[in-house]
Amino acid sequence: MGLLADLRSSVTNVTSRLFTGESDEPKRIGIYGPPNAGKTTLANRIARDWTGDAIGPESHVPHETRRARRKENVEIERDGSTVSIDIVDTPGVTTKVDYEEFLDHGMEKDEAVKRSREATEGVAEAMHWLREDVDGVIYVLDSTTDPFTQVNTMLIGIIESQDLPVLILANKTDLEDSNIQRIRNAFPQHETISLSALEGSNMDEVYDRIAEKFG
Repeated sequence: MGLLADLRSSVTNVTSRLFTGESDEPKRIGIYGPPNAGKTTLANRIARDWTGDAIGPESHVPHETRRARRKENVEIERDGSTVSIDIVDTPGVTTKVDYEEFLDHGMEKDEAVKRSREATEGVAEAMHWLREDVDGVIYVLDSTTDPFTQVNTMLIGIIESQDLPVLILANKTDLEDSNIQRIRNAFPQHETISLSALEGSNMDEVYDRIAEKFG
């Protein structure tokens, strides 16, 4: 009788997962935001803390990340439980990529044009991931700049229309011009967590909120 009850329970659980879409697969969490907000620095910080490996190169030059990079099965331990996620570090999203921007960083014209073309393709790829392939979003903003831009408003709107859980992070709090309240005022409907991905400050709270939002 006990075996029959266990069998019925197993069938019920499998059926429930089929119809509710539940899965043991790690959730794909996209790291989004404008160029140079510190997305790859954050992705590398998370990956190094929990896997020992980095995801990609970091640079002060805009659009260093021009293709989405994925780190699978990142297991974050919080309060005795483990949350498993796949991190997707996406290219910075902007409305325009101008090759002259790269000339200012000492690149030759041919290299600058090539980089701008790759960056434009990267923006399109990031938007595809957002609409089709992520289960949640970590939205990274540079707390030293004005967050109320067309790109940020558009992306937050898309995230909300997709009904994706989102965690907004105010990065670069190690810099003197950091203004976290400005980000909170721009998007009051979402909680904003402050951090410095470069220095690793306040990462415990970030990991707590990742586990709560995406676990």
